[in-house]
Amino acid sequence: MTATGTTALLDVAAEAALAVPGVAGLQPRLTHRLAAAAAPARANTTPQRTPPEAGIRADRTPDGSGWHIEVRCVLTRGRRALDIARNVHDRVAAAVIAHLATHGAAEPVTVSVTVTSIAA
Repeated sequence: MTATGTTALLDVAAEAALAVPGVAGLQPRLTHRLAAAAAPARANTTPQRTPPEAGIRADRTPDGSGWHIEVRCVLTRGRRALDIARNVHDRVAAAVIAHLATHGAAEPVTVSVTVTSIAA
Protein backbone atom coordinates (compact mmCIF):
# COMPACT_ATOMS: atom_id res chain seq x y z
CA MET A 1 0.00 0.00 0.00
CA THR A 2 1.30 3.43 -0.83
CA ALA A 3 2.01 6.16 1.70
CA THR A 4 -1.16 7.90 0.54
CA GLY A 5 -3.32 4.79 0.90
CA THR A 6 -6.19 4.36 3.30
CA THR A 7 -4.13 2.82 6.12
CA ALA A 8 -1.66 5.70 6.15
CA LEU A 9 -4.48 8.26 6.14
CA LEU A 10 -6.19 6.47 9.05
CA ASP A 11 -2.98 6.70 11.08
CA VAL A 12 -2.44 10.38 10.26
CA ALA A 13 -6.04 11.31 11.02
CA ALA A 14 -6.13 9.33 14.29
CA GLU A 15 -2.90 10.92 15.50
CA ALA A 16 -4.18 14.41 14.69
CA ALA A 17 -7.56 13.85 16.36
CA LEU A 18 -6.06 12.35 19.53
CA ALA A 19 -3.69 15.34 19.86
CA VAL A 20 -6.63 17.74 20.30
CA PRO A 21 -7.15 18.81 23.93
CA GLY A 22 -10.49 17.50 25.14
CA VAL A 23 -10.48 14.32 23.03
CA ALA A 24 -10.54 11.32 25.37
CA GLY A 25 -10.40 8.77 22.57
CA LEU A 26 -11.88 7.60 19.31
CA GLN A 27 -15.05 5.48 19.17
CA PRO A 28 -14.81 2.44 16.90
CA ARG A 29 -17.50 2.03 14.28
CA LEU A 30 -20.12 -0.64 14.81
CA THR A 31 -18.40 -3.04 12.42
CA HIS A 32 -15.21 -2.95 14.53
CA ARG A 33 -17.15 -3.45 17.76
CA LEU A 34 -19.10 -6.39 16.33
CA ALA A 35 -15.93 -8.00 15.00
CA ALA A 36 -14.28 -7.65 18.42
CA ALA A 37 -17.32 -9.14 20.14
CA ALA A 38 -17.42 -12.06 17.72
CA ALA A 39 -13.73 -12.87 18.14
CA PRO A 40 -13.18 -15.97 20.25
CA ALA A 41 -12.28 -15.24 23.85
CA ARG A 42 -8.79 -16.39 24.68
CA ALA A 43 -8.10 -17.67 28.17
CA ASN A 44 -5.02 -16.34 29.95
CA THR A 45 -4.21 -13.74 27.31
CA THR A 46 -4.14 -9.99 27.33
CA PRO A 47 -7.37 -8.58 25.90
CA GLN A 48 -7.05 -7.18 22.41
CA ARG A 49 -7.29 -3.40 22.26
CA THR A 50 -9.07 -1.72 19.43
CA PRO A 51 -6.61 0.48 17.54
CA PRO A 52 -7.41 4.21 17.49
CA GLU A 53 -7.74 4.04 13.72
CA ALA A 54 -10.96 2.06 14.23
CA GLY A 55 -12.60 5.40 15.10
CA ILE A 56 -11.63 6.86 11.72
CA ARG A 57 -13.02 6.07 8.30
CA ALA A 58 -11.30 7.22 5.11
CA ASP A 59 -13.03 6.80 1.77
CA ARG A 60 -12.34 8.07 -1.71
CA THR A 61 -14.92 10.55 -2.95
CA PRO A 62 -17.41 9.07 -5.44
CA ASP A 63 -15.64 10.69 -8.39
CA GLY A 64 -12.21 9.56 -7.11
CA SER A 65 -10.82 13.08 -6.95
CA GLY A 66 -10.24 13.31 -3.20
CA TRP A 67 -10.86 11.87 0.25
CA HIS A 68 -13.61 12.01 2.85
CA ILE A 69 -12.51 11.38 6.44
CA GLU A 70 -15.02 10.53 9.17
CA VAL A 71 -13.89 10.91 12.80
CA ARG A 72 -15.86 9.50 15.77
CA CYS A 73 -14.71 11.15 19.03
CA VAL A 74 -15.25 10.61 22.73
CA LEU A 75 -14.70 13.90 24.55
CA THR A 76 -13.75 14.83 28.09
CA ARG A 77 -16.06 16.84 30.34
CA GLY A 78 -15.58 20.49 31.03
CA ARG A 79 -15.17 21.84 27.51
CA ARG A 80 -17.59 22.85 24.80
CA ALA A 81 -18.16 19.93 22.46
CA LEU A 82 -18.58 22.27 19.49
CA ASP A 83 -15.18 23.88 20.05
CA ILE A 84 -13.44 20.52 20.36
CA ALA A 85 -15.22 19.13 17.29
CA ARG A 86 -14.18 22.17 15.23
CA ASN A 87 -10.61 21.80 16.43
CA VAL A 88 -10.62 18.08 15.52
CA HIS A 89 -12.03 18.93 12.09
CA ASP A 90 -9.39 21.55 11.40
CA ARG A 91 -6.43 19.52 12.69
CA VAL A 92 -7.42 16.32 10.90
CA ALA A 93 -8.00 18.17 7.63
CA ALA A 94 -4.65 19.97 7.92
CA ALA A 95 -2.76 16.77 8.82
CA VAL A 96 -4.27 14.73 5.98
CA ILE A 97 -3.74 17.50 3.42
CA ALA A 98 -0.11 17.90 4.56
CA HIS A 99 0.42 14.13 4.41
CA LEU A 100 -0.98 13.94 0.88
CA ALA A 101 1.08 16.95 -0.25
CA THR A 102 4.24 15.40 1.19
CA HIS A 103 3.63 12.39 -1.03
CA GLY A 104 2.84 14.44 -4.14
CA ALA A 105 -0.91 13.84 -4.04
CA ALA A 106 -2.55 17.23 -3.64
CA GLU A 107 -6.20 16.17 -3.44
CA PRO A 108 -9.27 17.73 -1.84
CA VAL A 109 -10.16 16.47 1.64
CA THR A 110 -13.45 16.75 3.49
CA VAL A 111 -13.78 15.86 7.17
CA SER A 112 -16.83 15.10 9.28
CA VAL A 113 -16.64 14.81 13.05
CA THR A 114 -19.18 12.99 15.18
CA VAL A 115 -19.14 13.30 18.96
CA THR A 116 -20.28 9.90 20.22
CA SER A 117 -20.09 10.51 23.97
CA ILE A 118 -18.64 12.55 26.82
CA ALA A 119 -16.31 10.61 29.14
CA ALA A 120 -16.65 11.02 32.89
